[in-house]
Amino acid sequence: MIRQGLLDLAAHRETNEALLVLVGSPRLRSLGIQIPEGNVESVEHRLYSRLAKENSDSAHSRYNALIRILVSFQRAVACAS
Repeated sequence: MIRQGLLDLAAHRETNEALLVLVGSPRLRSLGIQIPEGNVESVEHRLYSRLAKENSDSAHSRYNALIRILVSFQRAVACAS
């Protein structure tokens, strides 16, 4: 998921995965991961809005699941460093 987000950012595509990477970009950068530039303004709201458009009933739980995936990835990278 993170890899796909990086690819989407590099291709200037605003996808759920790209927005997730932008949400975590400060920490990911501090871990040494190169993050393509992207618009970080209101990124959390933009991600949630995209999820709500896809299915408003599950947006909150899907958003939380994505954030858990991001945090898990960040922790794994930190442990591997």
